[in-house]
Amino acid sequence: MSKRPASEALDELSGVGSPASKKSRLDDGPTELSNGRLNGGSATPDQRDKADENDGFDDEDDTPERAPLRQSAPTAGYDDLYLDTIDRNVLDFDFEKLCSISLSNINVYACLVCGRYYQGRGPKSHAYFHALDENHHVFINMETQKVFVLPEGYEVKSKSLEDIKYVSDPRYSKQEVMELDRKPRSAWTLGGKEYAPGYVGMNNIKENDYLNVVVQALSHVPPLRNYLLLEDLSARSELVKRCSILFRKIWNPRAFKNHVSPHELLQEISLRSNKRYTLTAQSDPVEFLSWFLNNLHLGLGGSKTKPGSSIVQRIFQGKLKAESQDITARADVGDRLRFEEAAEVKTDINRFLLLTLDLPAAPLFQDELERNIIPHVPLTTILSKYDGVKAQEHLAQRKRYRLMHPLPPYLIFHIKRFSTNKFVSERNPTIVTFDARNLDVSPYVEPNPAEHTPGEPIWYDLVANVIHEAVRAKEDVADSGEERKTWKVQLRDKGRDEWVTCQDLFVEKTQKELLYLGESYLQIWERRRDPKAKGKGKA
Repeated sequence: MSKRPASEALDELSGVGSPASKKSRLDDGPTELSNGRLNGGSATPDQRDKADENDGFDDEDDTPERAPLRQSAPTAGYDDLYLDTIDRNVLDFDFEKLCSISLSNINVYACLVCGRYYQGRGPKSHAYFHALDENHHVFINMETQKVFVLPEGYEVKSKSLEDIKYVSDPRYSKQEVMELDRKPRSAWTLGGKEYAPGYVGMNNIKENDYLNVVVQALSHVPPLRNYLLLEDLSARSELVKRCSILFRKIWNPRAFKNHVSPHELLQEISLRSNKRYTLTAQSDPVEFLSWFLNNLHLGLGGSKTKPGSSIVQRIFQGKLKAESQDITARADVGDRLRFEEAAEVKTDINRFLLLTLDLPAAPLFQDELERNIIPHVPLTTILSKYDGVKAQEHLAQRKRYRLMHPLPPYLIFHIKRFSTNKFVSERNPTIVTFDARNLDVSPYVEPNPAEHTPGEPIWYDLVANVIHEAVRAKEDVADSGEERKTWKVQLRDKGRDEWVTCQDLFVEKTQKELLYLGESYLQIWERRRDPKAKGKGKA
């Protein structure tokens, strides 16, 4: 390798600039590259790679100091130098990619020896000083996935690093994605523990289990999962990109650990929601799901007015017929919820992403053993709200609802358990019984011969079931202490035809017959494909 004159090395060092300010993830403005600096926004990998070379933190008035000459390639026979210092057990790429010193998210490198993040790799960057101070020499660029040795500065292209690159940013072929649900799959961690890709624990950093169950449930909706695993989302919003990489890590068959952390996605959600949803405060999964789906829809380029303009709406959005009639003074008390033939009936067609199911009122009295009675109600009973016959009273109006064709491929049910008045928030402990397969929704759909043959059932099968659990804050005193909400989700493993319960880091198998014993709060049902409709565009 030919040596460069010392003057050239000094010229290279004299172009370093002041530290780049932290990039705002909400800023969609263009990025410029001049004099080796990044001026806000996001840059292409090539631009960032060039900027790395001149990434420094000295003042313009300082006199440049001599530094070791940088190498463009390792010395012959030493291409595996320092690779034995890499510690895969400490690597965790789930956390937000911020420099641990400058807190910048531009040109972030991860030290493969200790796992910490540092900015840049130039002669006066944080990563460069870390390599000199700690004797840690191998770093990976978190965007380009290129591995470099510092302070020498050359790129390492060893095949032995492919597993680290894959864990950092898993990628899938179309064939691999198509086989995710077709056969059972097993994998092993670095410690030799067996796990099933797609059914892994999620870290509950403090109070973010409400987000964990929603992400786990959505990651098992095949059309949404396949889209986020295969599509190029580099031009989409930061929320979409972080959701995509979390989905890819959940289904990673070569993971170092059998759990993932939603920290990176949580940070973006906290920012986008103005700290409405954070990792330190418990929130409602249904409220979060509604916010999350709408923001994913917009992040994927969806329209606020045009239906079906994103994959989210094509999967979950359906149509609902709502009929309303004013309650007149002539109506008797017992007939208030009966539609009068003479009165005017207003009809509206609304679109929905989830359906709310109302539970019957919980009993006020205890049984003979002085224990609270926990009633059971079939899912079909509370679904009768949408049969087009049963009416409800709402703001001096009678209302009745019915689903309309075409039905969405996936139905989301919200079983309303919590009610709040001026004095207290109450929970309804009623158990909803159901069969995980063969839910017929045809009685709740407006007849349409063009879409569906009258009399034939429309089958839906359960995909995910989010369960609420009440835990007392003071377990040692039975009659005191407030209840704390915790959440877990039951997921169907199609490859094994089994059910799995995920609660934070704990993953265990569950018998299908015991699914309904918990307080179901949120359910996702998948429409069964009709063999007769194959090739006609029907689900």
